[in-house]
Amino acid sequence: MKQNTRLRAGFSLIELLIVIVILGGLVAVVAPGLMDSADQAKRDTVCLKMNDLQKRFDMFKLDNGNYPETEEGFEALLSNPDTEKYPNYRAKPYLKKLPKDSWKTPFVYLKKGDDLEIISFAADRKEGGEENNKDILFSDCNK
Repeated sequence: MKQNTRLRAGFSLIELLIVIVILGGLVAVVAPGLMDSADQAKRDTVCLKMNDLQKRFDMFKLDNGNYPETEEGFEALLSNPDTEKYPNYRAKPYLKKLPKDSWKTPFVYLKKGDDLEIISFAADRKEGGEENNKDILFSDCNK
């Protein structure tokens, strides 16, 4: 009787393999959903940052009559690019530092006539892309 108890003290190889297969299956089912949630959270954060930047550009336009030119970009929010062109520029800058998106890449600013566009190149950090690599436009964030 003592010998039989000693043999049953641990798990068999088959039992361990079954547990490993079950855990592997759970990871395969749950992991993609978690990854999609993380990507969506990054995209949502980018839209929030873009919204803040849009408000800062609106303040710039309110003070100076128009948005900065594309060439002046975000730097125009850090310091006055042209004191003659922007005589009503605030004493304090509109931004303290250059903004970056969730992938640590600088945003892109484009002035389009009387409007502007703020762009993040997303996870692939280059223009274009599909799905999670698709560029994020501020104009698409509020739809």
